[in-house]
Amino acid sequence: MYRSRFLVAAAVAAMLACMALPHSSSAADPYEIDVILPLTGGGAFIGQTHQKTLTLLEAVVNKDGGIGGRPVTFVFHDDQSNPAVDVQLAGPILAKKPAVVLGSSLSALCRALQPLFANGPVQYCLSPAIYPPKGAFSFANSIDTDDLLQATMRYFRERWITRIARLTTTDASGQDGAAAVTHALALPANKSMQLVATEQYGPTDVSVAAQVSNIKAAQPQAVVLWVSGAPVATGLRGLHDAGIDVPVVTSSANMVDSQLKGYQSFVPRELLFPGISFAAGLSRSRQVASAQKLFVDTMKSNNIDPTLQVGLPWDPALIVIEALKKLGPNATSTQLRDYIVALHDFPGITGLYDFRTGNQRGVTGEDVVMMRWDGTKTDPWAAVSKLGGATR
Repeated sequence: MYRSRFLVAAAVAAMLACMALPHSSSAADPYEIDVILPLTGGGAFIGQTHQKTLTLLEAVVNKDGGIGGRPVTFVFHDDQSNPAVDVQLAGPILAKKPAVVLGSSLSALCRALQPLFANGPVQYCLSPAIYPPKGAFSFANSIDTDDLLQATMRYFRERWITRIARLTTTDASGQDGAAAVTHALALPANKSMQLVATEQYGPTDVSVAAQVSNIKAAQPQAVVLWVSGAPVATGLRGLHDAGIDVPVVTSSANMVDSQLKGYQSFVPRELLFPGISFAAGLSRSRQVASAQKLFVDTMKSNNIDPTLQVGLPWDPALIVIEALKKLGPNATSTQLRDYIVALHDFPGITGLYDFRTGNQRGVTGEDVVMMRWDGTKTDPWAAVSKLGGATR
């Protein structure tokens, strides 16, 4: 009888102990972060690259303890490279009232989402080509298109390349680049340069023969082909078929080896990209160099070339995770937004972040490095400029 009473008492005590510690089991529950990416459609090269990077970062973060002891899990949603699908996906995600959502990877996709996040949660777009207002719940990734193309024009100017042709798509990414070329050439430092031809084409067009014919007639010394994703192949093939043999610079969104290798037969002899310092192994501080080493080592240990497009999701995800570590996993979207807009001296792989500038991205064009891709070489990437696009 005594033994029976003892066992019952022990069982009740164990049950009460479990009830008294409700957080012991929940502490191990995954902290889910929704990520919207173009995993299919025209932006699939970019979206799939971002997915691989975030999956590897997830393992790095969880090895370091996750968020408050809870493992991080990125939950991926495919927007099919279609802004309308972004809006559809946002509904069920927002209904869960998350603190943050990452994505998408292209400017048009991010812009479709942006109005839906006006009052939260935090939206961290993985494209540089959006410009949220100061203090917004939306954040833009990396260095903006204006700064990328200002560094490009500096690089051309210092090479005495002054006659520029512009070929862009009619979508948001292409028009963002078109405006940035105009802004860059309007700077006093570039008064010796001129835009000799400007053409555009639709993302689904299969030929640009007429456009490149006009460009060829203008005799440019370089072409800015500002197109993101699969449609860049149409522009590159058109320039090749027209016999336009000048340096071509295209969007850093296309810095994906698997994409470029498929274009090997028609890429120009000099294919250039405004890249970021980590892609060239350059940094402005010891802390940034340390952050870059972790990223590069992680990628190389998984047989991935640590190029710009591979690295683009790294800093945004890490900034969000580090904020949640400081604030705790129960942080609200407002607390998270306020933390990021006040963040400074954060060492990322792109540079030392300071969001107090109010640009909602934390970095500037000081860390741009012009990169050349040559698919005939074992290591196809090479830096051809100093930081900021300078050649000397």
